[in-house]
Amino acid sequence: MYPALQRHIDLCNNVQLPAGRRKFLIGDQHVGWIDPKILPPLLAFPSVADTGEAVVLSADRAAVLPEIAQAISAMGFYRHRREAFDVRAALDGPVLTTIDRGALPAFGIAAVGVHLNGLVRRADGLHLWVARRAANKALDPGKLDHIVAGGVSAGMSAMETLIKEAGEEAAIPPDLAARATLRAQISYTMQRPEGLRRDVLFCYDLDIPEDCVPQAADGEVESFELWPIGRALDTVLAGDDFKFNVNLVLIDLFARLGLTPDAD
Repeated sequence: MYPALQRHIDLCNNVQLPAGRRKFLIGDQHVGWIDPKILPPLLAFPSVADTGEAVVLSADRAAVLPEIAQAISAMGFYRHRREAFDVRAALDGPVLTTIDRGALPAFGIAAVGVHLNGLVRRADGLHLWVARRAANKALDPGKLDHIVAGGVSAGMSAMETLIKEAGEEAAIPPDLAARATLRAQISYTMQRPEGLRRDVLFCYDLDIPEDCVPQAADGEVESFELWPIGRALDTVLAGDDFKFNVNLVLIDLFARLGLTPDAD
Protein backbone atom coordinates (compact mmCIF):
# COMPACT_ATOMS: atom_id res chain seq x y z
CA MET A 1 0.00 0.00 0.00
CA TYR A 2 1.29 3.44 -0.96
CA PRO A 3 2.31 5.26 2.28
CA ALA A 4 0.12 8.30 1.67
CA LEU A 5 -2.91 6.02 1.30
CA GLN A 6 -1.95 3.71 4.16
CA ARG A 7 -1.84 6.78 6.41
CA HIS A 8 -5.59 7.27 5.97
CA ILE A 9 -6.26 3.63 6.82
CA ASP A 10 -4.09 3.87 9.92
CA LEU A 11 -5.82 7.08 11.06
CA CYS A 12 -9.17 5.29 10.95
CA ASN A 13 -7.78 2.37 12.95
CA ASN A 14 -5.97 4.31 15.65
CA VAL A 15 -7.11 2.42 18.74
CA GLN A 16 -6.82 -1.14 20.00
CA LEU A 17 -9.59 -2.14 22.35
CA PRO A 18 -10.22 -2.22 25.26
CA ALA A 19 -8.14 1.02 25.48
CA GLY A 20 -9.33 1.69 29.03
CA ARG A 21 -12.96 0.91 28.24
CA ARG A 22 -15.22 -1.73 29.75
CA LYS A 23 -17.17 -4.29 27.77
CA PHE A 24 -20.87 -3.47 27.50
CA LEU A 25 -23.23 -6.44 27.42
CA ILE A 26 -26.97 -6.77 26.99
CA GLY A 27 -27.61 -10.02 28.80
CA ASP A 28 -24.76 -12.20 27.55
CA GLN A 29 -24.43 -10.35 24.23
CA HIS A 30 -21.36 -8.12 23.82
CA VAL A 31 -22.58 -4.97 22.06
CA GLY A 32 -20.14 -2.20 22.96
CA TRP A 33 -17.32 -0.64 24.97
CA ILE A 34 -18.17 1.87 27.71
CA ASP A 35 -16.31 5.16 28.00
CA PRO A 36 -15.20 5.36 31.66
CA LYS A 37 -16.53 8.92 31.85
CA ILE A 38 -20.13 7.68 31.66
CA LEU A 39 -19.62 4.72 33.97
CA PRO A 40 -20.80 6.42 37.22
CA PRO A 41 -24.11 7.74 35.82
CA LEU A 42 -24.69 4.52 33.90
CA LEU A 43 -24.30 2.35 37.00
CA ALA A 44 -26.83 4.51 38.84
CA PHE A 45 -29.58 2.83 36.81
CA PRO A 46 -30.94 -0.28 38.60
CA SER A 47 -31.09 -2.30 35.37
CA VAL A 48 -27.33 -1.91 34.89
CA ALA A 49 -24.76 -3.93 36.84
CA ASP A 50 -20.97 -3.99 37.11
CA THR A 51 -19.69 -7.57 37.15
CA GLY A 52 -16.04 -6.59 37.38
CA GLU A 53 -15.55 -8.07 33.92
CA ALA A 54 -18.17 -5.99 32.13
CA VAL A 55 -21.03 -3.54 32.43
CA VAL A 56 -24.26 -5.46 31.88
CA LEU A 57 -27.76 -4.31 31.02
CA SER A 58 -30.30 -6.99 31.87
CA ALA A 59 -31.61 -8.67 28.73
CA ASP A 60 -35.20 -8.25 29.92
CA ARG A 61 -34.57 -4.52 30.35
CA ALA A 62 -32.92 -3.90 26.96
CA ALA A 63 -35.82 -1.68 25.90
CA VAL A 64 -34.84 0.95 28.50
CA LEU A 65 -31.46 1.66 26.86
CA PRO A 66 -32.81 4.61 24.81
CA GLU A 67 -34.11 6.22 28.02
CA ILE A 68 -30.80 5.62 29.80
CA ALA A 69 -28.83 7.11 26.92
CA GLN A 70 -31.08 10.17 26.76
CA ALA A 71 -30.77 10.73 30.51
CA ILE A 72 -26.97 10.61 30.34
CA SER A 73 -27.05 12.99 27.38
CA ALA A 74 -29.09 15.43 29.49
CA MET A 75 -26.19 15.42 31.99
CA GLY A 76 -23.97 16.88 29.27
CA PHE A 77 -21.87 13.84 28.33
CA TYR A 78 -22.81 13.89 24.62
CA ARG A 79 -25.27 15.45 22.19
CA HIS A 80 -28.68 13.81 21.75
CA ARG A 81 -29.24 13.49 17.99
CA ARG A 82 -32.89 12.32 18.00
CA GLU A 83 -32.10 9.51 15.58
CA ALA A 84 -32.33 5.90 16.74
CA PHE A 85 -29.88 3.24 15.57
CA ASP A 86 -30.28 -0.51 15.95
CA VAL A 87 -28.10 -2.29 18.52
CA ARG A 88 -26.78 -5.74 17.62
CA ALA A 89 -24.02 -7.96 18.94
CA ALA A 90 -23.10 -8.91 15.36
CA LEU A 91 -23.78 -7.25 12.04
CA ASP A 92 -26.06 -10.10 10.95
CA GLY A 93 -27.49 -10.72 14.40
CA PRO A 94 -30.91 -9.83 15.79
CA VAL A 95 -31.75 -6.30 16.92
CA LEU A 96 -31.58 -6.24 20.73
CA THR A 97 -32.71 -2.64 21.24
CA THR A 98 -32.02 0.85 19.87
CA ILE A 99 -29.91 3.80 21.00
CA ASP A 100 -29.65 7.42 19.96
CA ARG A 101 -26.97 8.13 17.37
CA GLY A 102 -25.30 10.68 19.63
CA ALA A 103 -24.69 8.01 22.30
CA LEU A 104 -22.98 5.50 20.03
CA PRO A 105 -19.38 6.72 20.63
CA ALA A 106 -19.77 6.83 24.44
CA PHE A 107 -21.22 3.32 24.52
CA GLY A 108 -18.81 2.07 21.84
CA ILE A 109 -21.67 0.50 19.88
CA ALA A 110 -21.12 -0.30 16.21
CA ALA A 111 -22.93 1.82 13.63
CA VAL A 112 -23.73 1.04 10.01
CA GLY A 113 -23.51 3.61 7.25
CA VAL A 114 -23.74 3.89 3.47
CA HIS A 115 -21.43 5.73 1.05
CA LEU A 116 -22.03 6.25 -2.64
CA ASN A 117 -19.42 6.77 -5.35
CA GLY A 118 -21.36 8.87 -7.87
CA LEU A 119 -19.60 8.14 -11.16
CA VAL A 120 -20.00 9.87 -14.52
CA ARG A 121 -18.49 8.24 -17.61
CA ARG A 122 -17.65 10.99 -20.09
CA ALA A 123 -15.80 11.01 -23.37
CA ASP A 124 -12.80 12.57 -21.59
CA GLY A 125 -12.72 9.89 -18.89
CA LEU A 126 -14.25 8.82 -15.60
CA HIS A 127 -15.46 11.55 -13.24
CA LEU A 128 -16.64 11.54 -9.61
CA TRP A 129 -19.21 13.77 -7.97
CA VAL A 130 -17.72 15.39 -4.86
CA ALA A 131 -19.75 17.15 -2.17
CA ARG A 132 -18.58 19.80 0.29
CA ARG A 133 -20.13 19.46 3.72
CA ALA A 134 -22.01 22.48 5.05
CA ALA A 135 -20.06 24.81 7.33
CA ASN A 136 -22.61 24.32 10.13
CA LYS A 137 -22.23 20.53 10.32
CA ALA A 138 -21.38 19.36 13.84
CA LEU A 139 -18.82 16.84 12.55
CA ASP A 140 -16.17 17.73 9.98
CA PRO A 141 -17.74 20.97 8.67
CA GLY A 142 -16.52 22.06 5.28
CA LYS A 143 -14.78 18.78 4.48
CA LEU A 144 -15.14 17.09 1.10
CA ASP A 145 -17.53 14.15 1.04
CA HIS A 146 -19.31 11.64 -1.17
CA ILE A 147 -22.32 12.72 -3.21
CA VAL A 148 -24.41 10.63 -0.78
CA ALA A 149 -23.53 9.21 2.63
CA GLY A 150 -25.40 8.59 5.85
CA GLY A 151 -26.04 6.37 8.83
CA VAL A 152 -28.53 3.53 8.70
CA SER A 153 -31.34 4.40 11.11
CA ALA A 154 -33.21 1.84 13.20
CA GLY A 155 -35.42 -0.48 11.19
CA MET A 156 -33.94 0.46 7.81
CA SER A 157 -31.78 -1.49 5.38
CA ALA A 158 -28.65 -0.14 3.74
CA MET A 159 -30.36 0.20 0.35
CA GLU A 160 -33.42 1.90 1.86
CA THR A 161 -31.06 4.35 3.55
CA LEU A 162 -29.15 4.97 0.34
CA ILE A 163 -32.31 5.78 -1.59
CA LYS A 164 -33.59 8.05 1.19
CA GLU A 165 -30.30 9.91 1.60
CA ALA A 166 -29.87 10.24 -2.17
CA GLY A 167 -33.17 12.09 -2.38
CA GLU A 168 -32.61 14.20 0.73
CA GLU A 169 -28.97 15.16 0.17
CA ALA A 170 -28.62 15.34 -3.60
CA ALA A 171 -32.15 15.24 -5.11
CA ILE A 172 -31.33 11.98 -6.92
CA PRO A 173 -34.55 10.24 -8.03
CA PRO A 174 -35.34 6.96 -6.23
CA ASP A 175 -35.38 4.92 -9.45
CA LEU A 176 -31.85 6.07 -10.28
CA ALA A 177 -30.52 5.59 -6.74
CA ALA A 178 -31.94 2.05 -6.69
CA ARG A 179 -29.54 1.10 -9.50
CA ALA A 180 -26.54 1.50 -7.18
CA THR A 181 -24.39 -1.61 -6.80
CA LEU A 182 -22.86 -2.72 -3.50
CA ARG A 183 -19.10 -3.01 -4.09
CA ALA A 184 -17.45 -3.23 -0.68
CA GLN A 185 -17.92 -3.40 3.07
CA ILE A 186 -15.39 -1.48 5.15
CA SER A 187 -15.05 -1.44 8.92
CA TYR A 188 -12.77 0.49 11.25
CA THR A 189 -12.29 1.29 14.94
CA MET A 190 -11.31 4.89 15.57
CA GLN A 191 -10.95 7.21 18.54
CA ARG A 192 -12.33 10.61 17.60
CA PRO A 193 -13.13 13.80 19.55
CA GLU A 194 -16.73 12.59 19.84
CA GLY A 195 -15.60 9.21 21.18
CA LEU A 196 -15.15 5.70 19.83
CA ARG A 197 -16.26 5.06 16.26
CA ARG A 198 -16.90 1.40 15.41
CA ASP A 199 -18.33 1.85 11.95
CA VAL A 200 -19.27 -0.52 9.15
CA LEU A 201 -19.66 1.16 5.76
CA PHE A 202 -21.61 -0.34 2.88
CA CYS A 203 -19.97 1.14 -0.21
CA TYR A 204 -21.93 1.52 -3.44
CA ASP A 205 -21.13 2.63 -6.99
CA LEU A 206 -23.70 4.38 -9.17
CA ASP A 207 -23.30 5.46 -12.78
CA ILE A 208 -25.00 8.85 -13.04
CA PRO A 209 -26.06 10.27 -16.43
CA GLU A 210 -24.20 13.39 -17.55
CA ASP A 211 -27.42 15.41 -17.56
CA CYS A 212 -28.27 14.49 -13.94
CA VAL A 213 -26.81 17.23 -11.74
CA PRO A 214 -27.15 16.78 -7.96
CA GLN A 215 -28.81 19.55 -5.98
CA ALA A 216 -28.12 20.40 -2.34
CA ALA A 217 -31.59 19.52 -1.10
CA ASP A 218 -31.52 19.41 2.73
CA GLY A 219 -28.78 21.86 3.67
CA GLU A 220 -26.24 19.24 4.75
CA VAL A 221 -24.17 19.86 1.62
CA GLU A 222 -22.86 23.26 0.61
CA SER A 223 -22.12 22.41 -3.02
CA PHE A 224 -21.30 19.66 -5.53
CA GLU A 225 -18.46 19.48 -8.05
CA LEU A 226 -17.75 16.97 -10.78
CA TRP A 227 -14.08 15.96 -10.66
CA PRO A 228 -11.91 13.85 -12.95
CA ILE A 229 -11.13 10.70 -10.99
CA GLY A 230 -7.44 11.56 -11.05
CA ARG A 231 -8.09 14.77 -9.15
CA ALA A 232 -9.83 12.79 -6.41
CA LEU A 233 -6.83 10.45 -6.17
CA ASP A 234 -4.39 13.35 -6.00
CA THR A 235 -6.45 15.01 -3.26
CA VAL A 236 -6.54 11.86 -1.12
CA LEU A 237 -2.78 11.44 -1.60
CA ALA A 238 -2.06 15.07 -0.72
CA GLY A 239 -3.78 15.41 2.64
CA ASP A 240 -7.00 15.45 4.62
CA ASP A 241 -9.41 17.53 2.55
CA PHE A 242 -11.90 14.64 2.47
CA LYS A 243 -13.82 13.57 5.57
CA PHE A 244 -11.82 10.88 7.36
CA ASN A 245 -13.87 7.81 6.38
CA VAL A 246 -14.51 8.98 2.81
CA ASN A 247 -10.81 8.38 2.17
CA LEU A 248 -11.26 4.67 2.93
CA VAL A 249 -14.11 4.28 0.47
CA LEU A 250 -12.21 6.17 -2.22
CA ILE A 251 -9.08 4.08 -1.67
CA ASP A 252 -11.21 0.99 -2.30
CA LEU A 253 -12.59 2.61 -5.46
CA PHE A 254 -9.11 3.54 -6.73
CA ALA A 255 -7.91 -0.02 -6.11
CA ARG A 256 -10.84 -1.51 -8.03
CA LEU A 257 -10.14 0.89 -10.90
CA GLY A 258 -6.43 0.04 -10.89
CA LEU A 259 -5.53 3.63 -9.95
CA THR A 260 -3.78 2.95 -6.63
CA PRO A 261 -0.17 4.22 -6.88
CA ASP A 262 2.48 1.54 -6.76
CA ALA A 263 4.29 1.41 -3.42
CA ASP A 264 7.61 1.06 -5.27
